[in-house]
Amino acid sequence: MSGGVDSSVAAQLLKNQGHEVAGVFLNFWKDDKAEDKAENKCCSLESFMDAKAVANLIGIPIFSLNFAKEFKEAVVDYFLAEYAAGRTPNPCVVCNKKIKLGLLLKHARALGYDGVASGHYLKRLDKDGEARVYRAKDAGKDQSYFLYTFTQSELKYLYFPLGAYLKPQVRQIAAQYGLPTASKIESQDICFLSGAHNNFLKRYLKLQPGLIKTQEEGKVIGEHQGLPLYTIGQRRGIEIGGTGPYYVVDRDYKNNILWVVKNWNDDLLYRRDFLVEQLSWLDKKAPLLPLRCQVVIRYGHPPLNCLLEKDKLKGFLKVTLSRKTRAVTSGQSAVFYQGRRVLGGGIIQ
Repeated sequence: MSGGVDSSVAAQLLKNQGHEVAGVFLNFWKDDKAEDKAENKCCSLESFMDAKAVANLIGIPIFSLNFAKEFKEAVVDYFLAEYAAGRTPNPCVVCNKKIKLGLLLKHARALGYDGVASGHYLKRLDKDGEARVYRAKDAGKDQSYFLYTFTQSELKYLYFPLGAYLKPQVRQIAAQYGLPTASKIESQDICFLSGAHNNFLKRYLKLQPGLIKTQEEGKVIGEHQGLPLYTIGQRRGIEIGGTGPYYVVDRDYKNNILWVVKNWNDDLLYRRDFLVEQLSWLDKKAPLLPLRCQVVIRYGHPPLNCLLEKDKLKGFLKVTLSRKTRAVTSGQSAVFYQGRRVLGGGIIQ
């Protein structure tokens, strides 16, 4: 229970169903180097007090666990290492797998609990002896993208009570039961970032300024502040006045050059195919290839029709899109669907 409306209503629904429920508040790492010394937004004192108030009102116990060390090693260190290596990470995927649900599930099972429930928006349905994951009813809130890494041995102990609800319905339920989180505003940012994203990277990475060049002419138009601060397709932060806007098209780490183009729709920003590594399939058996399905290349992006097949040269999964797509980004998760069902996913090379 994070002190938000979603986890509050998830707990209320489970209590209504007759389950014996206990709330858990997780404490994560916070950035002590931040100028404002702000707390991690999802585990602040205010959030804990909100979660405690909800638990007391529902009539369930609530416990607090300190996962700060594990969170720092699994999520924050990964986040920084990926940017340093020239990739754009997805910390929420890693957090859910290794900390928020994965580590919590191990603790819960060791203590004798039947499973772990969360306020994530997705559906788990059991069929043919397997747990299957589907998109939530609320397409705008669906979070199935973030949970493609879980195995069958984990999924059978995970519960998602909000999968069949729309967000306004969740708020209505919270108001109906007088939960103090009913109208609480939710944060969409990465929880451990305090202030600007690039300021965090500047605090923890050794950045080397270098040249910005146009892809079309090879012309030097300015200086970048360090290649990890930029991602493919990005416009903000390039800070070239007068002749812009410019969009990041490539980052040459060997020569420390940031390559840009002037047109948002430049063909160099588009890809038709890409490779995926670190594959995770939700079923016990990986699907037979080649396979036609849909892929989501980053959270919130519309699904794209694609063909999956094994790359003969490198042995990775090759994804061929039905049409060229802008800003397919190395380090992001590619998650595969058949209709509303999640098949699995991996990391874009």
